[in-house]
Amino acid sequence: MTFANSAYLLLILLTVPCTVWYILKGRKRTASLSLPTTGMYSGLKKSWKCYLIHVPFILDMVALVLLSLILARPQTTDRWQDTEIEGIDIMLCVDVSTSMLAEDLKPNRIEAAKTVASEFINGRPNDNIGLSIFAGEAFTQCPMTVDHTVLLNMFRGVSSDIAARGIIDDGTAIGMGLANAISRLKDSQAKSKVIILLTDGSNNRGEISPLTAAEMARSFGIRVYTIGVGTNGTAPYPMPTSYGTQYINMAVEIDEDVLRQIAQTAGGQYYRATSNSKLKEVYEEIDKLERTKLQVKEFSKNQEEYQPLALILLLCILASILLKQTVLRTIP
Repeated sequence: MTFANSAYLLLILLTVPCTVWYILKGRKRTASLSLPTTGMYSGLKKSWKCYLIHVPFILDMVALVLLSLILARPQTTDRWQDTEIEGIDIMLCVDVSTSMLAEDLKPNRIEAAKTVASEFINGRPNDNIGLSIFAGEAFTQCPMTVDHTVLLNMFRGVSSDIAARGIIDDGTAIGMGLANAISRLKDSQAKSKVIILLTDGSNNRGEISPLTAAEMARSFGIRVYTIGVGTNGTAPYPMPTSYGTQYINMAVEIDEDVLRQIAQTAGGQYYRATSNSKLKEVYEEIDKLERTKLQVKEFSKNQEEYQPLALILLLCILASILLKQTVLRTIP
């Protein structure tokens, strides 16, 4: 709420000297009828009117405050104005093959990817964002939505053990994952369409090659950023055995050439993330690159809101007059 004539709010300060005057006047008040002694009245109970004696003054002060607010013209504002919002549709395409359980990133690759991607989502409240996951096959975990609470809840449920448990085939079908994300973006009317593909391996499954999928993305005007996640050399990988979990050193085999070609074909960039901090830097850089502004015109208007205050003011004045002329009426 705003006030069109806020200077009138200063009238509220008049309640201070009025209150001081009322208190001083009450202390100097003398009895209308003088008696030699009041002992004969000591046993009488205090009249209920005594509890109302200050009510008219309180009502008068409330009326003064309400009058000040009314003169200040309280309004709710609603008008046309130009604002800028992000206008981007984004699909996150995440590898969930069992190799993402390697612990060269902490606590492992998949959990690190989920944490950083969640921060990326939280930083883009105005974008349509969806999630596609892939291993030996691909499917959409969450269609594009601006309800990021739903998206994040579904993202938290993503785990690399779905391939280990046979829910989907294990492997790395980069082309299929990319094609699945493209299918969600190809009909989008957004000014900018982006796929962020994260993987830790090389394409070894699927009917669509990564470069064919990259050509598809380019034909639909979709920009693709690729991220290779994993350290150099070998990484500790938890291997379940009959004696508990044993760690083996697994070779890190990221097909960087293919990821670079995908990004180059689809107008994006390739990044290598060898640690949690580096992965965070990669998402931060993509976040800076993808900031397309759209000019949006919003309508609003001013609505006067004095009517309820005026009604309360009238009731206060009437109540004060009624008390002074009836139960609290004094005889000069």
